[in-house]
Amino acid sequence: MKEETTENAILIGCHTADQDDQTFESSIEELESLAFTVDANVLEIFVQNRDKVHSSLYIGTGKVEEIKAYIDEHDADIAIINNELSPSQSRNLEEKLEIKILDRTQLILDIFAMRARTKEGKLQVELAQLQYLLPRLHGQGTALSRLGGGIGTRGPGETKLETDQRHIRRRITEIKRSLDQVAKQRNQYRERRKKNAAFQISIVGYTNAGKSTIFNFLSDTQSLAEDKLFATLDPMTRKITLPSGFQPLISDTVGFIQELPTTLIAAFRSTLEEVVEADFILHVVDASNEQSVEQEKTVYKILDELGAGDIPMLTVYNKSDLLADDFIPYSTPHTLMSAIRNEDYTKLQLAIEKALKSEWEPYDIKLESSEGKLINKLKRETILEEEEFTEEDETYLVKGFVSEHSPLYLSITKR
Repeated sequence: MKEETTENAILIGCHTADQDDQTFESSIEELESLAFTVDANVLEIFVQNRDKVHSSLYIGTGKVEEIKAYIDEHDADIAIINNELSPSQSRNLEEKLEIKILDRTQLILDIFAMRARTKEGKLQVELAQLQYLLPRLHGQGTALSRLGGGIGTRGPGETKLETDQRHIRRRITEIKRSLDQVAKQRNQYRERRKKNAAFQISIVGYTNAGKSTIFNFLSDTQSLAEDKLFATLDPMTRKITLPSGFQPLISDTVGFIQELPTTLIAAFRSTLEEVVEADFILHVVDASNEQSVEQEKTVYKILDELGAGDIPMLTVYNKSDLLADDFIPYSTPHTLMSAIRNEDYTKLQLAIEKALKSEWEPYDIKLESSEGKLINKLKRETILEEEEFTEEDETYLVKGFVSEHSPLYLSITKR
């Protein structure tokens, strides 16, 4: 007997002529991982090859009949579709298959609703869900009455049908107003950070690449890190200390995914803005994943769309303990590590410093012994490599590297 919390699911994908085999297969694997994240029990995966998706049913009528026969024989509760369906496709499939239909976007929205922790995160999820629901309200009576809880009903998905279009539009306006207020506060916080000369590193990467595990170790924090997709939604920022003494801020961000719904990119702008505002990016890749190069390309594409494509970056190939000896990195500069090996974190920290030094300006200056405050500042805000005290003239010779955006840059380089 199955647990009440588990729903039996079938997955349905339509492989169209414009999609290569590898991309399609990885999207199906990803859909399976998304289903696992909501604790669905995947009974079967149905795939149909077509020139293009069926305009009213997504898949052809013969395939629909085959799936209906399977549903009648097995205890399936839900069909999860590998694309975003139009309102009519969703309605028609629901009528034919007589079980709950959830498309890829709804599934991701459901996971986001499950993961959101902060008030802002919850508002962003609600906004994305309502924007998705609005054009689909017509004819949702049977669909919503059949939901009755389970996958796809978290957050505003539970709203009764009395939530008419006017009410939803009003709520969308309210949420946008609240989020604008939060965005203003976040901007003020960022401005303060810039005034305080805080160097900002953002961790980005495909969902489930190991970003939060690495963030936790570097920052000595316990944020949520588990082997499921989208474990991190709300941005978290901490100060860290690198081996040289340099103290940047580091932020963990939401994971990227193929075909991340545009409503979600818009809704989670606060998390993604951390990336745009970054001085340096740590791009974490699950190097053991067969689709790792495709995943890297997806991340680059999203970074370009965000306007963060030119920010200096170090690619961190994680899960090196699972790699074959012939692994060839796609990106440079890079470092290999395993997030489960403590000794690899020193290697990672040194790789970060090496990458920063290649971007920064070297300095070599003499300071009076009375300038101890400045030396301490150099230790925290630059990468200080040498500090030598000369007794004869009581001066310090200091060498290191400084970011040209640092407030210390001019005072150091003008000496």
